[in-house]
Order: sequence, then C-alpha cells, then structure tokens
Amino acid sequence: MAGGGRGSEPPGLPGSRRRRCRPGRAQGAGPGPGPGGGAAGSRGLRGRGLGWGQGAGPAPSLPSLLFLTAVSFPVGVAGGGGNGNDFQWCFSQVKGAIDEDVAEADIISTVEFNYSGDLLATGDKGGRVVIFQREQENKSRPLSRGEYNVYSTFQSHEPEFDYLKSLEIEEKINKIRWLPQQNAAHFLLSTNDKTIKLWKISERDKRAEGYNLKDEDGRLRDPFRITALRVPILKPMDLMVEASPRRIFANAHTYHINSISVNSDHETYLSADDLRINLWHLEITDRSFNIVDIKPANMEELTEVITAAEFHPHHCNVFVYSSSKGTIRLCDMRSSALCDRHSKFFEEPEDPSSRSFFSEIISSISDVKFSHSGRYMMTRDYLSVKVWDLNMENRPVETYQVHEYLRSKLCSLYENDCIFDKFECCWNGSDSAIMTGSYNNFFRMFDRNTRRDITLEASRESSKPRAILKPRKVCTGGKRKKDEISVDSLDFNKKILHTAWHPMENIIAVAATNNLYIFQDKIN
Repeated sequence: MAGGGRGSEPPGLPGSRRRRCRPGRAQGAGPGPGPGGGAAGSRGLRGRGLGWGQGAGPAPSLPSLLFLTAVSFPVGVAGGGGNGNDFQWCFSQVKGAIDEDVAEADIISTVEFNYSGDLLATGDKGGRVVIFQREQENKSRPLSRGEYNVYSTFQSHEPEFDYLKSLEIEEKINKIRWLPQQNAAHFLLSTNDKTIKLWKISERDKRAEGYNLKDEDGRLRDPFRITALRVPILKPMDLMVEASPRRIFANAHTYHINSISVNSDHETYLSADDLRINLWHLEITDRSFNIVDIKPANMEELTEVITAAEFHPHHCNVFVYSSSKGTIRLCDMRSSALCDRHSKFFEEPEDPSSRSFFSEIISSISDVKFSHSGRYMMTRDYLSVKVWDLNMENRPVETYQVHEYLRSKLCSLYENDCIFDKFECCWNGSDSAIMTGSYNNFFRMFDRNTRRDITLEASRESSKPRAILKPRKVCTGGKRKKDEISVDSLDFNKKILHTAWHPMENIIAVAATNNLYIFQDKIN
C-alpha cells in the first residue's frame, strides 16, 4: 500500500463526519522509514478513538480499580455455565487515587482477562500496561473470592514521530491480547496505531552468586589472582516481576491498527487497520502476509472501512471482519491467499421507513466477537447488540437494544461527536449472557435464555464495602419515578467503552475513564 504524504490521505466516509486517516508506511514489514501516525485527537477513518472510558476519576497514578459483586440480575450468567439462580452485583474493592482532574494519559483504552482469568491487563492512552493478579482465596475472609492486585506495570509504547510525513504516532494502547500460557511465563500482545509488541511477563525470585570473574559487587576480578574455580550458586531474593519485549512487529500498516487477534494454532495472529488485514507469525517480525485488502484504486471511491477483525476460536483458517457499513464478512484462508472474496456475508436488510441521515453512522460495527463455542458471533453497533448464527447470513438471530432512548438525541450526539464512540461487547464464559457499555457510566447485561436485561452503573458513590448495586432505569418522558434518571440528565462524558468477562466465573471488568470497576456475583 502506498504510503503517500498528506495529499494521499483518503477522504472521510460518505455521509459521516469521520476523522481523516493518517497514513504511515506501506504494508509489508521490513526496512524503510518508521511507521507513520497522526496527531492525537484528529479525525481518521475509524471515527472517534477509544479511551480509558470517559468521565471523572483519578489523575496520573494507577487507574482506580473498583471490585464489586452483584445481586438482582435474575438469570444464570455464570462464566462456567449458568445455574438459573438469582444473584446480585456488590462492591468489593477499589484501588487508585480519587481526583476530579483526569489526565489524558490515564484514560483506560483496553481491558482483557487472560485465558485462566487469574490475570487482568489494562492499557491506557499513556502507553502503559498494568497487569493485576488474582490473589488466593483467604479462608479468614469467606466472602472474598480473591481480589485482583497490581502484579506488574510497564511502559509498552512511547510517542513517536514520522519525520517523512510530519505526523505524530501516539502511544495509546489500542488492544491487548493474551497468548495461552505454555510455561511459567505469560505472554501478551499490545499494539498502538502502528506497532505491535510481544511481551513476556516472568517472575524471578533467585539470583546467581559466586562468579569466578566477578566479585560480589559485580566488579571484574584479576584473573591472575584466581587460584580455583567456583561453581555459581542460586540464592533467594525478593520476588521480582519482569516485563521484556520479545518481538516488535512494525512498518506493516499504513492506517491505524484497530484489531489484533491470536489464532487458535497459537503460532500466528492477525492485525487489522482501516483497509487491510495482515497475518503474522509470532516468531517472524520482518514479514507479514496481506490477507485482506479493500483499498480501491481511486480513494474517492472508498465507501467503507474495516472496523474490527477476529479469528475463529477453534478453526485456525477462519476469521471475520466487520465494516463501517454494518456488514460482516467471514473468510476462509484455505480458499485463497488473498481473502478479498468472502465465504459468507452477514447483513441485516435495512428498514426503509427508519432511514435517516444518521443511519450509516449508527449502523457502523464497532466490535465483533465469536462466542466461546464458535457457533455464534456478536456485533455491536451504536444502538444495539446483535447475535448471529454462523449458518444464517440474512439476519441476526438475536437483537438487543442497548440505549434506544438515544435515537431521538442523535442530532446532538452528532454535534458533540459522541455518535462516533466505539463501544465494545463481551460474552460470559458459557455464552449465555452478554455485556456492553453505555453512557452515564451505565452498562447493560442481557440474558440470552430468558431475554431479560439489566442496567447497572459503575459509580464511586456505590463503593461502600459489600454495597449492592441497584438496577438503573432511564425515563424518556412523562413523570419520572424516584429511582429513574431522565434521558436529558445523562452525562455523555462518562461512558463505558471497554468491558471484559472472566472466562470461567461471574467476574467482570468495566473501564470508565481512568477507573476500572470489577464486579463479582453473589449467589443468593
């Protein structure tokens, strides 16, 4: 893909106020100029960028971490398989400073549990990765099922500058993806707009002493005074967690990376930007294979961009990617090296009666996730969550309205750019429930079996020990009840963009600005 200067930047999507894309370097890694980038906060093909949520919270320290436990969601949404019991979400723990002035660098931009759920990683706009580890259950505290405490903190990405294009590459962490654990160490991928890094997280509690050529202070000894050979010995030391970059994958994306996904073969992964998807091998950093390219010969003919991509959880040859037109394409890498021709095409026909100026913008898919079983996939657009059966392409099998009451507010949401917010969604471990975020620090849960739903709020006002979170309701008109909030009173600066669900238990992580709330269920 031609790099080009600012004159080659593609225009915004037709009918929408998209940010201008910021080209970097041509596809195909290798020597050449460094990766390109763009000024933070400018507009590009992806629409508005994601952050550690948006709202009030602590300043440049560790993001506030609130642990909560739940009640009164009368559905079985247990991570390892729901049992149908009612349970509630209650506050459990909070970490981090409380401050009304939030530094931009502290806003959380991604949240991800590892495969066992024992580690929880967060990335922020400052390029930092914070990993929390779940502590062993304390028998003296039977109500506690293990709290998450800081395990490791490191700087993953630094701000860069492309001198050829006079463009800044911001350090914000766009995505984090864990690799399955193969030994005592943990591995994860983190990416900003241009560069992907493979990190090794390991522990060290011993150090070697008794070297022949060095004394105890590390100074070189005179070899002529060494009269005997010593065997170095290992001595205990305080536990130290080290984060080291094992691989750096750069110079392969012209536009901003919006997705990375690890393949089920555990050897390869994909990375997607606005117009291309690349396939990487975890051991090879200087070469990637372009498997999807939707860039038209004439950029004025551009009608859609790639918004998200993910590998199938079980079939290493299958992946999907979504577009800004609200469509999903499933591709099979066995059919051809370049998957420009999809195997399946998922699209819901639009109702002509509901067509409006904002239809194309709100139909843009911001996230796509396969279910753990691999039978279904879930997509999130601006107003709804849809569940698709991979065997039925013409319409979703389930549609859940997240905040339909905002449809009448689309004009004002367009003016303040909130309509370009990219909300994520996630499954519980048994695929029986789904979760996604909304505004006013609200987040929504839907039970697929009973079709019941609940709205909860991530708020420090409910951060008392064991405090039960009460369901929230939004009033759209008429007389407002005591426990309801008017749609006109919603704070659109407080938003839940990033969520994660423990793979085996009812533990969820919800990012709101620089605060990370963690909820645990309490079975009645």
